[in-house]
Amino acid sequence: MAKLPPFPGTTGRRDWRTAFDAIRKLLANGDDTTQVFRIMRALNVGNAPMNYARLIATTQGGRLASEQVELAARFSDPAFVAQFGPGTVGAAYRHFLETTGYSADGLVAVSKVINEDQVQHPYAWFGRRVRDTHDIWHVLTGYQADESLGEACLVAFSYAQVGGLGWAFIAVAAALKSLKATGNTLFTRAVWEGYRHGRRAQWLSGEDYEALLAEPIDAARARLGIATPTAYLKAQRELGPEMASYLSQRRGDAAPVAA
Repeated sequence: MAKLPPFPGTTGRRDWRTAFDAIRKLLANGDDTTQVFRIMRALNVGNAPMNYARLIATTQGGRLASEQVELAARFSDPAFVAQFGPGTVGAAYRHFLETTGYSADGLVAVSKVINEDQVQHPYAWFGRRVRDTHDIWHVLTGYQADESLGEACLVAFSYAQVGGLGWAFIAVAAALKSLKATGNTLFTRAVWEGYRHGRRAQWLSGEDYEALLAEPIDAARARLGIATPTAYLKAQRELGPEMASYLSQRRGDAAPVAA
């Protein structure tokens, strides 16, 4: 695979001080989504060139990179989201938006703490692409977005998919804290399962999402190799809503957590 130059203006050094400050705040309040993006900026050094090179090496990646569709704009358009028929990925995503109150625009607003993601550059576009498909990954994997457990599992899945030490840092920190908070290893096992499932699945960042949303969701999961998260479902069931959302200050509510 081709080796591309680093993001212009970056130092190539990880900012561990910022990362530890952000993880402390995130573990105290899982609803503070800004801290997720601070961690990503501090630790995901070199991640953008690696993933962009991987994208343009795929069959349809050159076209996707050339078109540079801004997915947040698509996903924030009610007419676009409304067009998908029952049983499709798009219909499941529409249901997700309606039931959680989340939006692609909301994630964009929170992510502005990462200045590099706002510039006109192929790497920044790819970073926005990963950000904007986060909630669709929730839909595809079955990891619930309004609980700490589901977010931690998807973070581990994301690390397996796109690398970036920030994802791993959050997943490990959440799993370690869960040992004390829950008194068992159910949460930790579910997070580890998320990582393993991410390793086994097809590379989701190389997908044409406008086409993917039109696919039947069961067929899409089968094609992409996304397995049923049995350890997650067991942990969710046995821990109950409060422990599954132990990082959230709103525990029982649909709190916008986008880790």
